[in-house]
Amino acid sequence: MARKRQAQEMAEHDAPSSTPRANKRAAASSSSSKKSAHKNEKHHDLFEHYPPSRVFRLIEPGPVLLVTTGSLADSTHNIMTIGFHMVMQHESPPLVGIALGPWDASFALLKKHKECVLAVPSVEMAEAVVDIGNCSADDEDMEGTSKWERFSVDALAAAKVKAPLVGGENVIANIECVVEDTRMVGKYNMWVLKPVKAWLNPDKKPGEGGKMFHHRGDGTFVVDGEVLGLKQRMVKWQEFQD
Repeated sequence: MARKRQAQEMAEHDAPSSTPRANKRAAASSSSSKKSAHKNEKHHDLFEHYPPSRVFRLIEPGPVLLVTTGSLADSTHNIMTIGFHMVMQHESPPLVGIALGPWDASFALLKKHKECVLAVPSVEMAEAVVDIGNCSADDEDMEGTSKWERFSVDALAAAKVKAPLVGGENVIANIECVVEDTRMVGKYNMWVLKPVKAWLNPDKKPGEGGKMFHHRGDGTFVVDGEVLGLKQRMVKWQEFQD
């Protein structure tokens, strides 16, 4: 009984004080927390909550691209549409990253040959580019035909890779690439590519007649428009300006 009473007294001694002074401190702390929360809420009045699962719609990368893989020589060449890509390094060497996973038929071809071509279509090709992205070479209704034939896309021999260039007057550019690094493929389906040859359509130069289109992540697209010239202000980037 003595031990029980001693334990009870110790528990009462360690319990939070309920004196007026303690109550006052607790009230002040609560008031401070409410003011802090209120301040944050006022700050957040400028914005609204946005689901993290859709942030890709806010920071979608560059223009929609066509990717060719396989070999033109043995007629195994394929073509697909991608929207997830990024410039990773300007030079020594220049590097580009693309997201391409095993659910795409092009994945196996890229893995086999470790080469591809990135083609930049102009807005005049938007509908065809979307349609190319809606089907796969593995689809049953594609048996006996290719996306090249179905969508009347020309395949031209490249200079340094087996995959073909995308021909046509509405193609802005073609970039021949070799795989530089595959360490992120297994975890993120991210391929690091090194451009080894590039081709530009002089009649479709970006900003001079060639307009690229960009996917907003929800089935809508924006097209290149007004050009904002701030070269003089970009003092740290003059080495990359013409």
